[in-house]
Amino acid sequence: MPNKAAIKDFVVELLKNNLPAHLYYHNVEHTIYVVDKVVEIAQHENCNTKEIELLYAAACWHDAGYINTYKGHEEESCKLAKQYLLKYEFTNNDIDTICKIIMATKLNYIPQNKLEKIMVDADLEYLGTENASIFANNLFRELKYLNPLLEEKEWNKMQISFLKKHQFYTKYCKEKKAVLKEAYLQHLISIQ
Repeated sequence: MPNKAAIKDFVVELLKNNLPAHLYYHNVEHTIYVVDKVVEIAQHENCNTKEIELLYAAACWHDAGYINTYKGHEEESCKLAKQYLLKYEFTNNDIDTICKIIMATKLNYIPQNKLEKIMVDADLEYLGTENASIFANNLFRELKYLNPLLEEKEWNKMQISFLKKHQFYTKYCKEKKAVLKEAYLQHLISIQ
């Protein structure tokens, strides 16, 4: 059985030492948050131990690629996962599955199976929380660093468009997170 704590500790150190400082959203805290949420959602979705191990590893590595690139970071995350996960008792088949789960976090990807659905929901779970605006503000700061011309009004339009199209895929998030996500959307519409 892979040592989950060792994997998380390794990735956290890798991120702390290598992520650019302007990643106000895609940072170590985000990775830890997604790891916690993927386990929470997986347990509510009745995943078995093996499925939780695969999801846990995918959550740990899902944004590690940001240490090397912003665009296409998912592919880079998979390269890093393949480089390191064999030493944590994962098989090549496990690592292929982990990479498919990581790739499901690409923007506008429609998840194809239960594990991908859980990962996608964990990555965007914050949308259905009372802290959605705090997370969104961190993402705005990050995007503004990359594009200094981005203004808050345009950012809010982008969020509204995204939230109108977004859906949660797991029963747990549909039941527990959708109402707050809708409230956040309505708040953004009201301030336009």
